[in-house]
Amino acid sequence: MNEIQINEQHQHITRFIEQKRLREALTQLEPYLWQCPDWELRTRFEGIQTSYTYMLQYMRQGMADPERKKLYDKILTDTWEIADRARITLLDQVSTQYYHLCRAHHTADTRPQDLQNLLQTLETFTEEIALKDLLHQDTEPLLRQHEESLKSLFLTVWTNTSWSSKDETDAQDLLHSDLISVSDQCLFTSAVTLSLMQCLDMRKLMWLIDALLHDNVRLNQRALVGFVLICHIYGSRLLLYPEFAGRLHLLAENPSFAKELNRIYIQLLLSQETEKIDRKMREEIIPEMMRNVSQLRSSKFGGEESDEDKEDHNPDWAEAIEKAGLSDKIKEITELQQEGADVYMSTFAHLKSYPFFRELNNWFYPFDKQHSSVVKQFRQQPDQPHNIIDLILQSGFFCDSDKYSLCFTVMQLPESQREMMMSQLTEQQMGELNEEQKAGALRAFSGRPEVISNQYIHDLYRFYKLNVRKREFRNVFAEKLWLHRNPVLRSFLFQPERLEAIAGFHFRKKHYAEAAALYADILSVSPGNAEIYQKRGYSLQKEKKYDQAIAAYLKADMLKPDHVWTNRHLATCYRLSRDFEKALFYYRKVEEVQLENTQVLYCIGSCLTELGRDEEALNYFFKLDFLEPESLKAWRAIGWCSFVSGKHQQALKYYNKVIAAHPTAVDYLNAGHIQWSMGETEKAIDMYSKAILSGMDKEQFLELFYKDQPILLEQGIRKDDIPLMLDLL
Repeated sequence: MNEIQINEQHQHITRFIEQKRLREALTQLEPYLWQCPDWELRTRFEGIQTSYTYMLQYMRQGMADPERKKLYDKILTDTWEIADRARITLLDQVSTQYYHLCRAHHTADTRPQDLQNLLQTLETFTEEIALKDLLHQDTEPLLRQHEESLKSLFLTVWTNTSWSSKDETDAQDLLHSDLISVSDQCLFTSAVTLSLMQCLDMRKLMWLIDALLHDNVRLNQRALVGFVLICHIYGSRLLLYPEFAGRLHLLAENPSFAKELNRIYIQLLLSQETEKIDRKMREEIIPEMMRNVSQLRSSKFGGEESDEDKEDHNPDWAEAIEKAGLSDKIKEITELQQEGADVYMSTFAHLKSYPFFRELNNWFYPFDKQHSSVVKQFRQQPDQPHNIIDLILQSGFFCDSDKYSLCFTVMQLPESQREMMMSQLTEQQMGELNEEQKAGALRAFSGRPEVISNQYIHDLYRFYKLNVRKREFRNVFAEKLWLHRNPVLRSFLFQPERLEAIAGFHFRKKHYAEAAALYADILSVSPGNAEIYQKRGYSLQKEKKYDQAIAAYLKADMLKPDHVWTNRHLATCYRLSRDFEKALFYYRKVEEVQLENTQVLYCIGSCLTELGRDEEALNYFFKLDFLEPESLKAWRAIGWCSFVSGKHQQALKYYNKVIAAHPTAVDYLNAGHIQWSMGETEKAIDMYSKAILSGMDKEQFLELFYKDQPILLEQGIRKDDIPLMLDLL
């Protein structure tokens, strides 16, 4: 079989398992395993077949078995695991993906060291590097050896589909070792997460849960993100494992766990906005800032400063920045950054071609100034406590991947430029930090759990978006994330206060379809909130689902009667649904509170016009004209209502005002109707011609002209004259 056939057959088998059509799944799995060289899988499969056959026989005989459900789930999960591992083993023989190339390369003779040996190597590194530093010896060879061990560790864990009990013990030793650095443990956590994404292994998942309970915040936040992603990928399948269900129950006893899950959920959703933010940064914000800065540079702010005038800033400068719109763009970036948005993707996207990123494990290794790729940069500035690397390392605004990119970019600069850049950073940015935030406060910010998890998610996003082998990985960021409906996470997230936070995110980002669905979920468990009904109605209105929006608004009106905002939106939805009587009813309720709301007056007039009550409509349009003396929409409305009411002179007066101000093709068309109805044929032809010359093509003109034909007939135009007028044109 080729790669496509292997995957299709696997999908066919797993579809049967998901539908709990186990006999059919086993029937399909048997020939699948004939081509698999792993004899252990075949032996397990034969055991499953035997167990299931006996189970069915006992059921046929009517024998009661209280453990039947438990045994059935066990057979189901074992079958699923065998199918997954068989797929990977078969792909090892034909696939050119890096994962399978690594597995194929790691045969019995060339396989990397086991976890125990790697654990010992990593533990001795801490002692050896400390000794070399003490003796002032070159540490670079040792660092490179350590990094090779980390690479081997990553590949060993990532490509292993199933841990043995010994592997699990070694992994626990690594997790709790005081001699292994947190950075190494973090890399191991990422390797476990990626391995689980390739193939579910309950021992690894149990380890990941242990890691998210670890005391170190860098480690537990990385594990928490991984846990959420695994729950998203496998969903209800995980609940078939009693050991997982038990651990989930224990996690539920922690009152803060649901809150942390909700935070990760929002951060993952926010990461899906990165492409939009990236486009906005590249196409709008940065170009606009560059233009504005250029304008400011060309301005003259006065003569040269003397030393005593250095703090005497000209207040006109701030005004110039405001006028240039620069402050708005800076504010926009700041707000996105404070929200946790990934505003640096556009900056660093092109800085991932360094050799460092050719190694898969380096995408997941926390920024470390002892890494051989950057350690030289520190040695070049040994006496500067606040050099650029320290600034980057302390910052909570850059993810680890971007910190490495920035370091490599700085290292590429000529020495003179690098010194100038570092001098500016030291004197300006670091000076401000020492005065306003202090270095300690900056470190505290970067150590906050929400900052660490957010930056790790940014690292993951870059891996799935920018890695040269990105097409070989399942990109969860491109998938719809409905974690509140996930079978595993639902009990934690499907609560009104959690759902409101998620719905609020979608509402702010104008994801109205998602917001409407979430508000419906909230109302299913907490139906007495008028504001939620309002927001659901508004979201549905934006989706142009006016009937559903009206239903939501009416519920809000029952809970919070005669609210002006609700009445106005009810009126709008009824008007857009062309139920003008009900629209008029609610607009007039708004009018009782807002007598001079010009938009409401215009809409009331429009509804009256649609209902054929033109005289009443004119009164509202005249009031609008009084409140807004230069309102074109008032003049157009008065002109049209006057025309259909037979007040041709009045209609012409107001259309002349529109044409003198800012006419459209439709204005010329309507003015032509009026002139023709008044017997001014030449003037009518002139107006109709201007309508066509103003951008209206022949088909559009004819469509609108014929639409107005009944009104023309009512105003005295003979039906036989209409084709003649069109021929004249």
